Amino acid sequence: MAENTSSNPLTDIPFSSLDLDSRIKTGLAKAEFTHCTPIQALTLPLALEGRDIAGQAQTGTGKTAAFLLVIFSRLLQERAAGYGTNPRALVVAPTRELALQIHRDALLLGTDTGLKAGLAYGGVDYEKQRNTLRQGVDILIGTPGRLIDYLKQKVYNLRHTEIAVLDEADRMFDLGFISDIRFLLRRTPPPVERQALLYSATLSHRVMELAYEHMNSPETLKVETENITVDRVEQKVFYPANDEKLPLLIGLMRSLDESHSMVFTNTRAAADRVGRTLNANGIVSAVISGRVRQEQRQKLLKRFHDGEIPVLVATDVAARGLHIPDVTHIFNYDLPHDPPDYVHRIGRTARLGARGEAISFACEDSAFYLPEIEEYIGYPIPVDSAVAELLPDITIPPPPKRNRQHRHSGKRRGQKRRSGNSSR
Repeated sequence: MAENTSSNPLTDIPFSSLDLDSRIKTGLAKAEFTHCTPIQALTLPLALEGRDIAGQAQTGTGKTAAFLLVIFSRLLQERAAGYGTNPRALVVAPTRELALQIHRDALLLGTDTGLKAGLAYGGVDYEKQRNTLRQGVDILIGTPGRLIDYLKQKVYNLRHTEIAVLDEADRMFDLGFISDIRFLLRRTPPPVERQALLYSATLSHRVMELAYEHMNSPETLKVETENITVDRVEQKVFYPANDEKLPLLIGLMRSLDESHSMVFTNTRAAADRVGRTLNANGIVSAVISGRVRQEQRQKLLKRFHDGEIPVLVATDVAARGLHIPDVTHIFNYDLPHDPPDYVHRIGRTARLGARGEAISFACEDSAFYLPEIEEYIGYPIPVDSAVAELLPDITIPPPPKRNRQHRHSGKRRGQKRRSGNSSR
């Protein structure tokens, strides 16, 4: 967990001052958590009393630990009777990566609680996940589609849910999951009979409408403004021609002494091209996008997290929900279409008070997105110019060859799967 390290801004409220079970405090000690972050200090006293919370907080501010501690505390207070193998706590996340991170954090912080956490997310382990849920879990963490899939199959039910958590609620709207969220919450007990916690980067009208519909008089808590993460990042923008972008990216990366960098593109094709070019020019990198299989994506993320891969090239599939410490530089190879995505991207650095650097390319194709981004964050991004040393001669690798036979055979396999009525 990339939270509560010595360089992070903490309050003067120690976890030892909170009414937490000794088994929870053991997990906090193992994670080396001593004092609350601002969002934890705001939400924990009220949430531990059973209040519903709608909290505004960016990723990387400690909200995951906040809601996990509340879940542990509630479930340990009294062992519910009659719920069988069905979950007592539900955590819904918008992305697989975030669900996996929450599960990892639950295992770390809940190591001494005896509570069992289970995962339900798409892409891998369909039968394995279903079997785990059939055997019973106390805390069910997952993404909407897979959660609903198993629910409709009656692998579990939500009638005994004591606490429900929606993480990154604004992203749920962005990805079109809100009808799924409402479907799930309507299968839980009424709001007055269970607790609910909602966290979002912004408490917009649509998010608050969801909160008032499915929560019991939630307490609204705002720990920071939208731009607080941005303000900790040193930002600059270059105006390269399209054919200068790859040389400039490589020139800038070569100028860095040490870096743990992420490069964001708007398309999978651009991500693949950037990744190939970086590797061809001696900069070890990996690419994650919707094209990369989930198992491979998890392996690449772990290698990047562990420092084995210094550069990760990604589409916006990786802009939210990743908790990777010590990312020093963010490169917006393409400016994002939507201004909030700019904030989410550069929020991968400057985690919990650390400093970071974000470098954006306003090229011929994307420069017109910049004014709206600057209006959204509230100030102009400083402009830098590319000197000759930052535009080296580089090796441009050829595009990968298409395997016609493999493509046809894949099509036949796809047709066979469809005729069998299964897409898993």
